[in-house]
This record gives sequence, structure tokens and C-alpha cells, in this order.
Amino acid sequence: MKPTLPALVLSGLIATGAPALSAWSTTASAPVPDAPPSADRPIVVGHRGASGYRPEHTLASYELAARMGADFIEPDLVSTKDHVLVARHENEISGTTDVASRPEFAARRTTKTVDGRAITGWFTEDFTVAELKTLRAAERLPSVRQENTIYNGRYEIPTFAEVLDLRERLSRELRRTIGVYPETKHSTYFRSIGLDLETPLVAGVRRAHLDLERAPIFIQSFELTNLVEMREKQGVRARLVFLTSASGAPYDLEAKGDPRTYADLLTAQGLRTIATWVDGVGPEKSQVIPRQSDGTLGEPTPLVNDAHAAGLDVHPYTFRNENQFMPPAFRNGTTPTDYGKAVNEQVRYLEAGIDGLFTDNPDTGVVAREEFLAGE
Repeated sequence: MKPTLPALVLSGLIATGAPALSAWSTTASAPVPDAPPSADRPIVVGHRGASGYRPEHTLASYELAARMGADFIEPDLVSTKDHVLVARHENEISGTTDVASRPEFAARRTTKTVDGRAITGWFTEDFTVAELKTLRAAERLPSVRQENTIYNGRYEIPTFAEVLDLRERLSRELRRTIGVYPETKHSTYFRSIGLDLETPLVAGVRRAHLDLERAPIFIQSFELTNLVEMREKQGVRARLVFLTSASGAPYDLEAKGDPRTYADLLTAQGLRTIATWVDGVGPEKSQVIPRQSDGTLGEPTPLVNDAHAAGLDVHPYTFRNENQFMPPAFRNGTTPTDYGKAVNEQVRYLEAGIDGLFTDNPDTGVVAREEFLAGE
């Protein structure tokens, strides 16, 4: 069964054990100190916020993640028609908003090809930010997280600027550094329609005083070209992370006829090559510890050791509490949406040497880290 969230967590009064800010400012307009969370322990990234408990990519989800103890909150970024970055899992928004029920936008339903795949729905790039602000967020996985549906219709789509403002406010309020971990979604596609993500992203990061080598930020992408260009052409100093999938290849490389796959780029040589531009990799978690044919976890791959040898951090994704997302040995009962032994699973990965993890349930990640560091 799914446990009820502790009242102290919901009220934001939990003690997270996170490091306090090294400096403190009571001036609302002053920048948050640039010290990142402590480097001597793995980081917990609130994947799309606390998306196990609130509709993803809402300010409520991000705030709850921080109050649960997440070190970083993670917005996926796409562009509006007027070139404003907003936080959505995809640029097609029929599954994460109420747009399909809005008659005033019915005519904007269309089919587009994004990263080589035909998709039908409503797309952020066909709306101004003012129009998107009239929509309301909805739970993306209602059959898995039925409890989250009670929050449908209550939250706006946030802009990246609003997420950065929230990060700054919460860092002061909680007296510890809250980091931000933005992801560019479909960079090649957005560039092809004249709405590149990187220009407004870098501008926003710099306005927030985060474009520093050890600032509490990681910028991530499943594509490599935009990360290279941000480093080499735009002079970005903030840490960059290359995301990888267990199959396939980066779309930007496919589009240019480059035959390299994600697997190629995660070899020891591939990691040494990309370390020229990036500071870490974000692999799908099976690339760190694969599942056996019977569904149980096998032995760790060489990825963590090879990445560390290349000077790269490793932050795998995505850890979730529900049985259906875990290996059989970590499930409780047979109901797919019940919670399994998520802490145990995450400890296994922490023991493999990862430097952090993405989780939909940040409170679970915090407990797993505590048990790992305590050697339990």
C-alpha cells in the first residue's frame, strides 16, 4: 500500500540534514550564495519536482521536492511561440494540461514530426506564454498516481524564470542551497523552427548568477551538439551533463549522419571524449546496474568507474516508488501501483558509486542516502 505523507513533510517542517547556506542574505534582490550542495555525498534530484506526489513540472511539485530534502529541482524546458522557456515534460501538452478540454484552442490540435516521430496534439510553440498561463496542469500518469489527480486544474505552467525565482526563495527560506537541474528538450527540433532553447536558457542562468563552475546548477541534454556549443561558443561555465538512453542515439547526431550511439559514447573512450565538454553523464539506471533475464538486478557495469576515471559525475534516472518501476526482488505484493522496496533499490545503486540520483519521490531518496552513508 502507498503510505500517507507525514504531516511534517507536507507542512515543510522536516529536518533534511542538508548543509546550511555558507552565507545568508535578507535582501530579497540579492543573489543566493553560489555554493553547491556538499560534494562529499550523493545528491538527490527531485525529478520534475516531487512528481510522485504532485503533478509534474509545477511550482507546487518543485517546492515540495525542496521541502522533502531534494538538493536539486529539475525542470524540463521547451519554448513558447514568443520564445519564453516553460517547464513541461514535452512540447506536446495534451497529457499534462487541460488543453484538450479548452474549446478556444481546439483548432490548434495538429500533427508534427519531432525528432523523426509523428506526434498529434497541442504544442507549446503554438501558444504565447500568456495563452499557456490560462491552462492548468494535470497528472501525467493518472492510472499510476490516482492520488495526484486531486490537484488537477490547480496549478499553472511555470516559466523557467519562475522556477529560478522559486529556487532562490526556497534557498533563503530553508537556509540551505537548493540547486536547479534544467533539461533542454528536443534542442534540434526547436532550433529548426527558429526557437532555440539555449539562448534564453543561458541568459536566464546568467541573470540568476548561476553561470559559475561550482554554482548549484547542472544543465542537461539528451543531445550532445547543444552542450558542446554552450561550452565552446557561448562560454558557459556552469556544469553540463549529457543524458543517455539504454538504446538508440542522440537525435542531433542522427540528423547529421553521425553513426555514434549512446552506447558508443559511454565506452571508456567515448567518456574521455565527451569529458572535453561536459562534467557528468545522466544514464538510464539500467546502464549502471542492468536487469537479468529474470528481472533481478545484475552486477554493476564499468560505467561508473569509467566515468569517474574520465572526471565525470554519474547521476542515473529515474527512481520511482511504485512496484511496476522496480525489479521483482524489490516489489511488495503484486499490485503494480503499490509501493515497493524503493529505499533498498536506491541503496544498491548508491553502493555502485553513483554521485546522485533522479527520483520522483525525493523523501525516499533522502532516506536511501542516509542509510547508505550510515552503512546500514
